[in-house]
Amino acid sequence: MAKGHTCYPLLGEKGIWDMQEWLEKTGSLFERAFISGDRWKLYFEGLGVTIEIAFFAAILGLIIGTIVALMKMTTTRSGKKTIRARIANAYIDIIRGTPSVLQLLIMWFIVMKSCKNGVLVAVLSFGINSGAYVAEIVRAGILAVDKGQTEAGRSLGLSKTQTMIYIVIPQAIKNVLPPIGNEFIVLLKETAIVGYVSLTDLTRTANQISSRIYEPFMPLIGAAVIYFVIIKILTILLDKLERRLRKGDNR
Repeated sequence: MAKGHTCYPLLGEKGIWDMQEWLEKTGSLFERAFISGDRWKLYFEGLGVTIEIAFFAAILGLIIGTIVALMKMTTTRSGKKTIRARIANAYIDIIRGTPSVLQLLIMWFIVMKSCKNGVLVAVLSFGINSGAYVAEIVRAGILAVDKGQTEAGRSLGLSKTQTMIYIVIPQAIKNVLPPIGNEFIVLLKETAIVGYVSLTDLTRTANQISSRIYEPFMPLIGAAVIYFVIIKILTILLDKLERRLRKGDNR
């Protein structure tokens, strides 16, 4: 039975759980995964790449999503969908119907084949992907605004575009901010696949350190904890934002 002890890190030499031995092994693994060679710096460098991609992709996704949402809502005087609306529908269907990892690979190997800037490729890929989801969020937020607001704007002499820009969209922002924040959280986690285009993000950093120390447990758990902490902070901030928005609605 002694030969099998190495497969069970919680077992001591006598085949039972040994707290002291477990702590010693855990401390040793932690030291190798984070302290030796200042490896903790590699995690923060990887985290920086992750946040950079997620941040700029979120901005791009918000811009694309807003434009696509407005395109999708355009209709002719007879109530039929315009060509712009059909293009928007096709874009949303294609992006939402294909895996984000395939979109990233297509962007890297085909669309941006001559570009070797992995961060730029990742931002474009994730931004376009996020735009399809943001478009539906923005559209739902605009539709949630009472139609009377549009009628009031038109009765004041504003054009359809002016009514949308100055009356409807400012009110829709309150409706879309919380789900947009959730989309950013999802985007932050999705960036874990950028290793496919040779970018050293947080997840790839953990994998590389695992291969160096021949022990995947501590690096992967460490990366998971970092992701959790960042996302938990964002979740708390989003909750505070939602409470403020609800207070504003109750006044």
